[in-house]
Amino acid sequence: MFTGIVQGTGCVQSIEIGPVVTMGIQIPSTDGLEIGASVSIDGVCLTATSVDEAVTFDIIPETLERTTLGSLSPGSSVNVERALKFGDELGGHLLSGHIMGTAEILTVENQDYTIKCSSEMAEFIQEKGFIAVDGISLTVGVTDGLGCFEVHIIPETLRLTTLGSKGIGDLVNIEIDAMTQAIVETTKRLMANKEV
Repeated sequence: MFTGIVQGTGCVQSIEIGPVVTMGIQIPSTDGLEIGASVSIDGVCLTATSVDEAVTFDIIPETLERTTLGSLSPGSSVNVERALKFGDELGGHLLSGHIMGTAEILTVENQDYTIKCSSEMAEFIQEKGFIAVDGISLTVGVTDGLGCFEVHIIPETLRLTTLGSKGIGDLVNIEIDAMTQAIVETTKRLMANKEV
């Protein structure tokens, strides 16, 4: 589990292509990190397969297709968050690192971003609800109900994450708040049963 409070950025060092893609990423700190530990990379929960100067992660094709990780190259910067430990402060909201899909940045004005996701995700995005954009815990501003929504970013978040370097047309990973997903899906099932 993660909180969406990004601890810093990492840098992709290497990419090896095989049955899976093995990516080496230099992260802000490897203190206490062990093989098998979960690390959020741009919001995607990955498992450390080796820990050295760079940490390696194996990434399956499904993850590459569903997220922005397939577009990374050596030198790319990524958001990094280590897994939540018992007793840690929960400053954002609980995240699993399971990305629903990607979305496109439509506008950037000062610290206000307008982002468009697919219509399949639109019903889960509620004004003042939680959302994770590239692993960053954010509160949804205005939404049109069709997939466009606004987020307002504080300067500290722009400083600590990769979001400040992204612009119009760039894709970001989206994780919807799990509680919102459960409520919407349950309501849809109940309504469908009433109509039968």
